[in-house]
Amino acid sequence: MLSFPVLAGVLNQGLVYSLMALGVFLTFRVLDFPDLSVDGSFPLGAAVSAKLIIEGYNPFVALTVAILAGVAAGSFTGFLNTKLKISSLLAGILTMTALYSVNLRIMGRANIPLLQEPTFLTILEQWAPFGQYLPLLAFSIVVIFCMAALNWFLRTEMGLALRATGDNPHMIRSLGVNTDFMKIYGLALSNGLVAFAGGLVAQYQGFADVGMGIGTIVAGLASVIIGEVILRPRFITGQILAAIVGSLIYRFVIFCALRLGFAPTDLKLVTAILVIGALAAPNLSRNKKQDRQAQNLQLEA
Repeated sequence: MLSFPVLAGVLNQGLVYSLMALGVFLTFRVLDFPDLSVDGSFPLGAAVSAKLIIEGYNPFVALTVAILAGVAAGSFTGFLNTKLKISSLLAGILTMTALYSVNLRIMGRANIPLLQEPTFLTILEQWAPFGQYLPLLAFSIVVIFCMAALNWFLRTEMGLALRATGDNPHMIRSLGVNTDFMKIYGLALSNGLVAFAGGLVAQYQGFADVGMGIGTIVAGLASVIIGEVILRPRFITGQILAAIVGSLIYRFVIFCALRLGFAPTDLKLVTAILVIGALAAPNLSRNKKQDRQAQNLQLEA
């Protein structure tokens, strides 16, 4: 039987990491760009947020600067790809590698604790004393706002151009759209979301660590794929919702794996199995349907 604090902790993690999943969704599904720099921009947001807090800055200001740092990281990846003509995979790997050193330089050490420092949650507690419900309420509001804002943006002229750049860059280029700019813009937006998630995680968990981004891209992909397999969305609103639902399910599965006795070092294996299962399930279902149709045709013949 799960107690409320335990269940709330799983939901909190699922919600805050869903922002990262939305960033991954933007690059992989909307822009069709395999951006591996996410593994660097997530701890970048955490590092910037934690460093500014211990320097005495307001936690909300720290989150804002963390977003801007993520935007800069994503823009750099886009610059490498569009202007220097480096392949998308390699551009992301180069940015991720460079950000490891950047994060260490920002923090000055490998880990920054925030246990005695003010965070956005401690400030919110002074305004709205909801007790143990506060993190869940705060993260729910943030996620709903980001979901609504992203859904609105992707329906604007700029958002439609971004979606067209991922779907058919040759067509949208023939209409006069600068696809290089759209790629940089999309990557900046994506990594800004990821860095925002990193800043929130650092303030929620009470520390920032240079290694906290390892496997972020895989977790984000797992969330997106799991959500799509379960909800099977057809429209952009459903796709955005699927990324959030997938993040919640992914975190719950990870929690169950730990409760079943898996070691923390086994979680990457669990994640890989989850992604493989989510990717293979539609294909296996389709193959069974085709085999069944073929058998029916043979019987009718």
